[in-house]
Amino acid sequence: QLKVVDSGGGLVQPGGSLRLSCTVSGWTLAEYAVAWFRQAPGKEQEGVSYIGARNDFTYYADSVKGRFTISKDNAKNTVYLQMNSLQPEDTGVYSCAARPRSYSGHFFTALEYDFWGQGTQVTVAS
Repeated sequence: QLKVVDSGGGLVQPGGSLRLSCTVSGWTLAEYAVAWFRQAPGKEQEGVSYIGARNDFTYYADSVKGRFTISKDNAKNTVYLQMNSLQPEDTGVYSCAARPRSYSGHFFTALEYDFWGQGTQVTVAS
């Protein structure tokens, strides 16, 4: 059974850091690309970061570039999102999602992602 579990959210002060984890089971990261999406209250879901299946290509939304880093540990079947210099506008539910490596649409086309985590809340407030 294919499964995605994301975790690591919490409450942090502005300027703080969090690391989110996305652990997959039932398949290997070498066959699937993974992206992180977030949704703030009252706003549409947006793509945050993406990492490719085999070449570890990474891509970031302009709003997080230079502050967030996506990485993966194939041995642990886990993708991480290190978030630094967090700001209140980063608040939202963060979800990781996976799509087969053969898909070639834009990295943040949510409809192309077949498997989703349950989401983890990130709140940035003083």
